[in-house]
Parts: sequence; C-alpha cells; structure tokens
Amino acid sequence: MKAGGPEKDLCTMNRDIWITGIGVASSIGMDVRQTLDSFRAKRTGIGKIEILETIHRSGFKAGEIKHTNAELMRMLGISPERQPDYSRTALIGMIAAREAILHAGLTGDDGLTTAVVSATTVGGMDRTERELAAGDPDPGFIRTHPCGDSTEKICDFLGLPGYRSTVSTACSSGANAIIHGAHLIRHGMADRVIAGGVDALSRFTINGFNSLMILDREACRPFDQDRRGLNLGEGAGFLVMEAGDIAAREEGRRVCRLSGYANTNDAYHQTASSPDGEGACTAMSRAIGMSGMDPKEIDYINAHGTGTENNDASEGAALIRVFREHLPPFSSTKSFTGHTLGAAAGLEAVFSVLAIREGMLIPGLNFLTPIDGLGICPHTELAEGMDIKNVLSNSFGFGGNNSTLIFSKH
Repeated sequence: MKAGGPEKDLCTMNRDIWITGIGVASSIGMDVRQTLDSFRAKRTGIGKIEILETIHRSGFKAGEIKHTNAELMRMLGISPERQPDYSRTALIGMIAAREAILHAGLTGDDGLTTAVVSATTVGGMDRTERELAAGDPDPGFIRTHPCGDSTEKICDFLGLPGYRSTVSTACSSGANAIIHGAHLIRHGMADRVIAGGVDALSRFTINGFNSLMILDREACRPFDQDRRGLNLGEGAGFLVMEAGDIAAREEGRRVCRLSGYANTNDAYHQTASSPDGEGACTAMSRAIGMSGMDPKEIDYINAHGTGTENNDASEGAALIRVFREHLPPFSSTKSFTGHTLGAAAGLEAVFSVLAIREGMLIPGLNFLTPIDGLGICPHTELAEGMDIKNVLSNSFGFGGNNSTLIFSKH
C-alpha cells in the first residue's frame, strides 16, 4: 500500500475504474474469440459429461470444458511432471487470467501496484476427489485443496508478487471479487486489480446439487414456465481493472467502465431466494443508484437466470419491481455455459463487457413460454450493431447473497 494523507485518500476515493483487459475459459470457448463465435452461432457448451469421472455421466448434462488436465497444462506450457501441483480449478483460472493480462497489454514491472482477487467455491476439490478415490492418496492434495491455492497458482504463474485475496460467497463470489477489487482501487491500495472467478466441475458439486433436486437432466431453460433446474458448468472469467488516471496514460486501452456495484443479503433462506425478490431488487437499485443513472438507461441485463423454479421467479419479480414498464432486453448466458458457481459472475462480467464492446445482445437459449404471473420474456435472438452503453449483470448466491455489477461504455 502506498503512503498518503487525507488529501490522497479523498482523491483515490473518487477514482473511476476502467476495464482494460478480459480473459475467459469455459465450455463455449477457451478464449474471447471462441466465446464470441459460440454466441454468434447460438452454440451451447452444455452436453454429455466426458472428462469428470462420475456415476451421473448418463444422468445429467453439464457445461464441461472438453480438455483433460494434461491438455490444459500443455496450453500453459507446464511440465507434465508437475501435474500433482495443480488442481483443475487452478489450471482453468491461469488460462483465463493470462488472456486478460495479455489483452490489457501488461508486460513486466511498470511500477504500479497490482493486486489479484479471485473467487471460487470448490477450490481444489477435483484433485482431492481423485486422490482419495485412488486409495493411496498423495498427501500433496492437502496443499491444492484450499480455495486460496488456485489464487496463489495464478499469481505465481503470472509473476504477480503483491496483494492477493480469495473470495467465496457461493454463486455471487465472482462479482464480490470484482467489488473487492474496486474497493482496493478506490481506497488507493492498488492501481490495478486482476479480478474474477474460477471453478471446476467436481463430484462434490454434482452430488450436492442433485441432493437439492435442482438439476435438469436436459438443457436448462431460464425464465421458461416449464424450467426444471440448472446445469452445472466449469470455467473462469477475469477482468483487468485499472484506476482511470492509470488507464488513460495510453490511448485505446480503456474498454469500458465499472460504473456501479452493490452487494446485499436478505438472509431469507439457506438456499432459496425470497419470492418477492427483495434482496435482488435492493442490489440492483443500489448499483443503479451508485452509477448515477436512471433504470431506463440500462440497455441490456445479463440475468443470474439459473433455470430453477425459485430463482427465475424471484429474479423475474425483482426485475419488474426495479424496471417496471421499462424492462430492457435480458437473457441468461447460463444457457450457454451452465452454472459455473464461483466463476459465474466472472464469466458474465466478461460477457457484459463484450456486449458493450461488440454492440451485442446475447440471446438466451431454450425459452418457449413465459412464467405464469410474470409475463416477461428473455431476449432470444442474437443482435449485433447495437449501441450498448450500459449493461447490468446479476449474481445471486445461497444464503441470500446478492450482487449486481454495472458496466458502462463511458
């Protein structure tokens, strides 16, 4: 942390936060270009489970990255002998974070303070499961199991020795990592933050969500009357966020601005959202208030949209409460990637940035019938060449943890 008195603190509190780099890895693409190709082709990544060893392979579909851990290591240039040192979560996160840094054009030590805030829910669970199933486990899995290990691996791989932190607040984790990063910049504790989330599929999550009876055996149908649950997925999404005065030093580096954010907790239930969408409504309203804009200025909403009966009804009610007759186009990109848990908000932050950069309304897939009593319909067709100025992205987690991010072109 750099030294500074009250004057400096007041100055940094007013810092604008700009996105200068994005990186992504998921079942629809291992980089931004592949991801855009999938959106344009309306090509989902949800399908048969092939990599993860689970008794539910024939029972449930998932948004699985179709690369083995050995293949991921080759993409990263890591020796096969080091495979025991890495969980799948760490490898996926390293791929996405590397792309974000390359996109931002960051090279070497430029004298700026750079922090890393990563989110995850399962940490190294995938490796722990494999070792314990083998019967004679390598005790090294104890080092890769904690949530913070994937963050440490990302920092070491990218050569970032400074502040690093790991956030785990269920399905809002990635958004809260971005919010934490924003606070670091605004309070002068960092000039730049690489923030987002990463999670890998594991038997733990499939079995856990199956026990809650909220997994769909077919492709999920967010906001559809006949929705039957979610599909799990895996992936990573990271942003490079920089203080406005830093990002402005070099022409053309600024992609868009993080103009508003909020986190609330209505503590309604351990896993369910409140029927009236109180927590979601408050998060959206506060984020819009922070941005200084009117709800009518939001051009697109990347909804949380899990495809579960409870979430979609609750979020739908909240959208109506906040936007009333001015509800903008909205969709759930989880119909492409599945629900990637701690990575979801990181991925969807990248998608929100792409919506602005590409002038794109991302379609929701598999929708047919509006939910009874709500009558709202997600956007279902790709639209390009749009003037998308402001995008709102929702992420809601178990325990009533609700987070909203707003990205703006200017």
